[in-house]
Order: sequence, then C-alpha cells, then structure tokens
Amino acid sequence: MSQLQRDFERWFGDGSGVQQSGASGKRSGGSGGRWLIVVAIVVAVLAVASAGKGIYTEWLWFGTLQFESVYETILSTRVVLFLAAAAVFATLFAGNITVASRLAPKGEATPATQSMIPFLQSLSRPAVVLVTAFFALIFGLAAQANWEIVLRFLNAQPFGTTDPVFFRETGFYVFTLPFLDFLRGWLLTTVIFSLIASATIYFLSYSSQKKPFDNSRPVLIHIGALVMGIAALAAMSYWLGIWELVYSTRGAVFGAGYTDMMAQVPAQWLLFGATLLLGVLVLVALIRRRVRWAAYGVGFWIVLSIVVGQVAPALIQRLQVEPNELQLETPYIEYNIAATRDAFGLTRIDERDYPAVPMPTAQDIADGDLTIRNIRLWDHRPLLDTYNQIQTIRTYYDFLDVDIDRYTINGDYRQVMLSARELAKDKLPSEAQTWVNRTLQYTHGYGVAMSPVNEVRLDGGLPILWLSDLPPTGLIPLERPGIYYGENTTDYVIIGTSTEEFDYPVGTANAWTMYEGTGGVPIGSLFRRAVYAWEFSDFNILISAQLTEDSRILYHRQVAERVGNIAPFLTLDSDPYIVILDGRLVWIVDCYTTSTRYPFSEPYRGGINYIRNSVKAVVDAYDGTVDFYITEPEDPIIRTYTAIFPDLFQPMDAMPEGLRAHIRYPVDIFDVQASVYRMYHMQDARVFYNREDPWAIPREFYAGREQLMEPYYVIMRLPDEEREEFLLMLPFTPVDRNNAIAWLAARCDGDNYGTLVVYRFPKDRLIYGPSQIENRIQQDTAITEQLALWSRGGAQVIRGNLLVIPLADSTLYVEAVFLQADAGGLPELQRVIVAAGDEIAMERTLEQALAAIFGAVVDLPEPPPPPDPDGPPISDDVRALIEQAQSHFDRAQEYLRQGNWAAYGDELAALERTLRDLARLTAE
Repeated sequence: MSQLQRDFERWFGDGSGVQQSGASGKRSGGSGGRWLIVVAIVVAVLAVASAGKGIYTEWLWFGTLQFESVYETILSTRVVLFLAAAAVFATLFAGNITVASRLAPKGEATPATQSMIPFLQSLSRPAVVLVTAFFALIFGLAAQANWEIVLRFLNAQPFGTTDPVFFRETGFYVFTLPFLDFLRGWLLTTVIFSLIASATIYFLSYSSQKKPFDNSRPVLIHIGALVMGIAALAAMSYWLGIWELVYSTRGAVFGAGYTDMMAQVPAQWLLFGATLLLGVLVLVALIRRRVRWAAYGVGFWIVLSIVVGQVAPALIQRLQVEPNELQLETPYIEYNIAATRDAFGLTRIDERDYPAVPMPTAQDIADGDLTIRNIRLWDHRPLLDTYNQIQTIRTYYDFLDVDIDRYTINGDYRQVMLSARELAKDKLPSEAQTWVNRTLQYTHGYGVAMSPVNEVRLDGGLPILWLSDLPPTGLIPLERPGIYYGENTTDYVIIGTSTEEFDYPVGTANAWTMYEGTGGVPIGSLFRRAVYAWEFSDFNILISAQLTEDSRILYHRQVAERVGNIAPFLTLDSDPYIVILDGRLVWIVDCYTTSTRYPFSEPYRGGINYIRNSVKAVVDAYDGTVDFYITEPEDPIIRTYTAIFPDLFQPMDAMPEGLRAHIRYPVDIFDVQASVYRMYHMQDARVFYNREDPWAIPREFYAGREQLMEPYYVIMRLPDEEREEFLLMLPFTPVDRNNAIAWLAARCDGDNYGTLVVYRFPKDRLIYGPSQIENRIQQDTAITEQLALWSRGGAQVIRGNLLVIPLADSTLYVEAVFLQADAGGLPELQRVIVAAGDEIAMERTLEQALAAIFGAVVDLPEPPPPPDPDGPPISDDVRALIEQAQSHFDRAQEYLRQGNWAAYGDELAALERTLRDLARLTAE
C-alpha cells in the first residue's frame, strides 16, 4: 500500500465494515486511475511533440539568418523559467498537501463517507500527481511568458538619471520594479493555491470524522503559516506601491503629487506594517484558537486600509490641495514636464524664431529653385490608385503602399515616390489556385514603379515614371527586381524544386526563373519535409515529387513579421519602405524601444511614456537577410538588449553608405513627438497649469472631408542653412484657432539625422494657417466654379494634401487637384493651387500657378511630349472622339473573342488615350 493511500486511510478512517465493497471499489478505481495516467501520458507526449516541432523549425529558421544565439537565449531563458517555476510550485503545492495529509485527523469515518473511502484511496496517488503536474504546468507557462522582464532585470543598464522624489535610478522603475511585481504576484498566487489545497484536505478530513478531533493545533499552525505568507506578500504590494506612486494619476499631472507624497506614502508604510501584523495576529489567533482575534484583526485592517489608504488622501486632496493646487503642485508639475520632455526626446528640439514674412518675393522663388522643384504634388492615395491601374501589368500584381524617398538623379537631388509590385496570388483565376501554382511557381513579386513627386504628363494628368514596366526600365538600374520578401508575402513558398518559377510576363508569354538567393530553410531530407508538413498542416510538402534535395522553404516572409519574429521586444513602425540599393531592393523597418514605466512621464496612446527610434532593421527583398543597426547608442533600453543579445545588433557605422543616404526620420515617432509637444512646449509650470498656450494639429480638406494634417516629407533649405535637405515636417496652430503658430521639422540627412527643430511664428500678427487657406480656396469664385463644373460632369474632384512650404522667411501653400471618374477611373492630376500672402492661383502646372502670382521666375522640368498614337490623328471634335473610342472598343472586343491578347492590349491602350483626350477637351 502506498504512503498516500495510507494517508487517505488516516484522513477518512480504515473503512472497517466495508471491506468487500472497498475491495471492489479499489479494483474499479485502480483501473480508472491507470486510464487517467495513460490518457495523461498520451496528451503529454503529443503536447511535447508539437512544442518540439515548433522549437525545431524556429531553430532552423533562425539558423538560416545567423541568429541562432538570439533564439537560444530566448528559448533557454523560457525553459529555465518554466522548469524553475514548475519545480517551485510543485514543491510548495505538493509539500503542503503532504503536510496536510500527515496532520489531518485519523478518526473513524462517518457512515455517510465510508463508501467514498476505497475510491479516494485508489485515486489518491494519480489524482495528487495529476493535479500537481497540471498546476505546475500552468504556473510554469505563466512564468516563462515573462522571460523579457527577467532578462531586462538581469541585464539592466542605467539611465544616468534619478526620479525627483525618491531619488531612485530610472532603471529601477523601468527594469527592476516590473520584475519584483511579477515575482510577488507569482508567489502570492502559488501560496494561495497551496492554502486552498491544504484547506480542502482538512475540510474533507474533518467533515468525514465520526467523532470530534481535538488535536488540531498543528493543523492551525500550518494554515496560519500559509496565511502569514500571504500577508507578507500582500504587505510587499504596499511596499512596491510606494514606488508605483510615480505613476499616480491623482494630482494635477501624471506622477506623484502633493497628496501622494504627504499622505499616500505614510499610508503605504502604515498599511505595510499593519498587513504584516495582521498575518502574525491571524497565526497567533489560530494557534490559541481565538477566532475572534483574527476577525477583529481583519476588520480593523479593512477599516484602516479604507480610512488611511483611501479616505484620508482623498480628503487632503479635496480640502487642502484643490483650493491651493497651483501652489502645492508646482514642483510636481515641473517634474512631470521635465520627465515627459526627456522621455519623448523633446529636449533635443532646437527652438528658433521664424519671421514669417507675409509673402515671398519673386527672387525668393527663384533662389529656392531646388525646393520648388521638389514640392510634392502627387498625393500617395490617388497615386496608389494610378499605379495599380497603369503599372500592375497583370491582374495578379498589386501595389500596396506608396513610399517617399530621395535619390540623386543625373546629379540632381530629387524627391520621389515609389511602390513595390508585389504578387497577389488571390487574384489568380480560380482554376489556377492550385498548390503547385501558389507554393512552387508563383513565388515572388517583381520590381517597383517610381515617379518624381512633382511631374505630370500634360496629355492626361498621369505621373511621369522614372522606373516602370516589366522587366523594370528607367533611370535607376535594377538588377535584382525579384521580391520574395515584402509587405504582402504572408504565405510560405518552396524554391529549388523541379518546377520553374514564374518571373514576369512577356507579351503573351511568361519569363521563368530559378531562385539564386541564400534564403530559406533546406528541406531536402524526408524528416524535415515531414516536420514542415506538420508545421504548416500541408501534406503536399511530404508527398510532392516536385521537391528535390536542394529545395528550401521560405516563410516569415512578410517584412514586419520577419523582423518582429527575430526581435519581439521591439515595437515596429507601421510603414516599412523599399529602397533601391546597388541594383537590389531592400526594405527598411524602423524599430522603437518603448516603455510604460518612465517615472513622471505623461503616457501617450497605449500607455507608452518613453520612446526612442533606436534601431533600423534592413531586410533584403530577394534573399531575406536581416540586419539590425543601432541609431540611438545612448538609449539605456537598447543597451540592455545589446547586453542580452550581443550578436544581434550592429553599429550605425556598419550600414552601407549608400543605404545611409536613404534612412529617414519615421512618421510614427514624429507623430508621437508632435502630439506630446503640443502641450509640452510650455515649460513654465504656471503657464502649463493654466493651459495658456496649447497647440493643435491643423485640419485640412481631402477628397471633400476634413481631417487632421499628416506629417509630410519635403526637400527644402532650412533658414540659416546652406543647402536643401530631406525633412519631415508638420505645422501647428493654437487650440481652437486656425492661424499658424509654428512648424516642427525632423532632419533626415547625414550627420543632422534625428535633429528636431521648431520654428515659432510671431504672435503679434496673423499668419494664415492651413484651415484658413482651405477656406480661402473654397471662397475663391474662379476655383470653386471650375471644381463644381468638373463635379457636374461626372468626375470626382479630389483635393490632395495641403502642403505648407517654408521658403525664405515666408510660407508657400501648395495643393494639387485630382480628377477621377465616378466609375473608378484613373486619378489624374489636373490642377495645382498655390497660395502666398493674399494671393491664390489655380493653374495647370505648378510653374504656371507660381507665374500667375510671382511672374515667370523658375523653369521646372518640361514634361515629355504625349505619346504618338498608332491610329489616325486625334480630332478636336467631341463627336469624332466618341466615334473613335467606339471603334477602338469594338476592335478590342473582336480581338478578345479571337484570343489575340497582344492586339487586344493595343486597342485598350488606344482607347485609353482617346478617352483622355475626350476628358481634356470636355474639361476645357
């Protein structure tokens, strides 16, 4: 007989008088116990195998990227935490059950419980083992999920600053306090579960006794000790709560305030001691069987926690602080301002005055030639539609996003817009949705479309393409246009098979290729094929005859997912952008280190109150290699991660020079900083408290509706600087007013990268803000009549982004106007609106609009002439154009019926040109 069975006999008696039924029950219960063990073993084996499969495939994947050490560090930490936590829990839980089993009364069982004893005896060992194992698994999993908190605590790097009230190093709040809170919570839950298990055993034991059991002192000591442990851990929460006051929301600003320091801190210490004393009191009361002592103690503690911990601070806040809030809270407001500005990088902002001359001169326009040539006319939203209609070439390609960058073209520094042509397998015909096509043949997108931000074809309002078509041709050589890793590559593919891969269409045929990169996990062996067939629930991987010894599987191909899988502790930017580098395509993904634990710093959306753009991740679009470059080496959080993962990051100096020319200040962090700066440009506590000068993000009209302005990239020369540079900027207005008050810019080029500068406008005169310019545009009779005429003609008028362009101590406002057929036609850039001072002009081109205000002061690049159509000359007569369009359409339909795809495409192109001329003629 096992020790646990003997323990159950002691708990419930020897079961005399029911030997026969007990024997029978033992046999049936023993069989049930064995089945429970078998089922548990099977489930455990399957769970371990599934987990092992996932670990193995991830280890292979990290290995192909030379980041095995990263995965090994994360995995080993999680395993150690799981085993340690499971062992600690099992020891405490099972240990308390064993103690309870030995201390439980051993009298004769009551008749009502005698029939249960044999069954409980037979199940005692498997039940206890299974329950302990189950909860140990749960608690182990809960602990290993906190691997990042533990690693950050063990490798914490100092911030070099202290909080202003407790004088603790900032790293204590960011790294140490979360770990202590996790440890306390885990231990508290463990002790509570142990108490519940022990109390259950005692309850069952006492309730089954026929006679009262008097020798209960050891039992009460055991229960009291567990209660004491809970009290100690609960007291620890009050101790940690003292430091948590730096995140208080009670006062005038975020962080500890007057009431917190004068009332809540003493209350926390008092409740800390009271909770410990309550634990001791309960222990003594149980030992001495003075239940009333424990009840009185608990009641007193509840009253004390309410009065001291809640009521007293609330009364002080209401009666003492609120009537004198500015006087009493001023130091804490100053702490909040200083911490918030530091945590969001606002202390780096160089604040300057901007004269804001009412209107630039013609000479200013001429001197700002490079700025004028790079004013962005194309809006990314209509341009995306245009790309998708004129450059997808085939229905199974997609442009998902338009990025903005700068390139040196023929010696000129030019701002461009470009987009990756990615494969959209879901758009393949239904009969082509086969496993071979989706997994082996259609594996990658191809090339990019690129156009300058300010050039447009006058014959149709379409962009002038600097890179276009398949294979890509244009002003920048592109030798590796294949996109195996992109923003739309959410599935896996297999390369190196006996099936050729589709490369790009060529007329009525296709070009084919075989992957020549280094990406992917080799799956030449039967074992690996079986593992990946299980991993992706795809039996074809195991049985397909197309796979060879050289086959490799490419997965985690979506660039943000790929970077996030390697470095899950980094927050990723929402807009990866593509760069042409030495004839290859690479993606740049901006990565942030963030925290919600910076003391006194005002939280932004999601609770983040610290952020740095500390890392640039670069993903090769062809072979999938990933490099992480540190852009903020002084950031304590990235230094901590560098200590944890020494092989993951590279210094910025290791980034290729050609790639450094394309890094840009990311919009996401700029948006955060601009939003916080709206309030925290006020550094005087009194001004801040009274909200005397809050700023707002201006509003603009886009496509007929009002919206907040978005940050935008420009090439321009900052005041007092020698040459133009690539900037990200955003204007500000006062809250509830529409005049401009300042503009914020982030510099992106060279050694100035990351520098923030704000230019403040004079407050003694009106400086038009974006909303006021939008209203003036709507009030201009000539402009509104023309826009209304187009709208009545069946076209959708899209007013693009209003750009505020600082120029020569003044400001220029530029807005493009697009036309798009209501049926979803091509968006075409038809007009450009320019506003300067009190002048507004809308003309066909930017040059003409500037000339209307300033005279002919700058010669922009001449757009290429319209293509010469293959058919007869286009007539100016509308009727003739309609007849010509009908003729092209009829011939296209005939070629479609014949299956002559080349001729069909030519007729559609001719039809498109005719319709453009028709639209132009009717518009004029």
